[in-house]
Amino acid sequence: MAKRAVHASVKDERLIKKRRDQMIKGAVTLFKEKGYHRTTTREIARAAGFSIGTLYEYIKNKEDILYLVCDSIYDHVTERLEEEINNRTGNLQSLKAAIAHHFKVMDEMQDEVLVMYQEAKSLSKDALPYVLNKENELARVFEVMIRRCIETGELHLKETDISLIAHSIIVQGQMWGFRRWVIQKRYTLEQYIEIQTNLILYGITKKD
Repeated sequence: MAKRAVHASVKDERLIKKRRDQMIKGAVTLFKEKGYHRTTTREIARAAGFSIGTLYEYIKNKEDILYLVCDSIYDHVTERLEEEINNRTGNLQSLKAAIAHHFKVMDEMQDEVLVMYQEAKSLSKDALPYVLNKENELARVFEVMIRRCIETGELHLKETDISLIAHSIIVQGQMWGFRRWVIQKRYTLEQYIEIQTNLILYGITKKD
């Protein structure tokens, strides 16, 4: 699915990235505090550290900023995960390490991920499918690792199980932030990773 073009009157790609990164950081803070609809582009410009006129040199409207926020979050999470697994072999230990890494990234980016899920519904019909497909791309990274474990004989799963388990890993990582009001009071991140990894890979009927 093609990436949606976001208007910019500036031609310097380095400057475009710098300004948009500033916008994204400011927007995430504001969207978390006030929500997407109650936040104005003027407030986003102020939080980013420049004028409203400068802001409109890099985007066309407020929805462009929400789109950039969602796209940036998925790109960052996927890139971090791919870096982690690139040189790993196809074994269960590697999969466990990748799950732990993903959960730690979710811990670092819990505000961004929470904002994305709360506000993605406000994207237009042409932008939302692209953003949702980014989650499928992230799940496919785990599908590749799970298949490697099947090929080496360390996991025994049906083909229909693979996608569901991959998406379960994504969701359980996100839950650390979504339900932090209760989970983070009861468990450390390390405890949460260990419990969820065991549940994902072995289920509640695991036998010693």
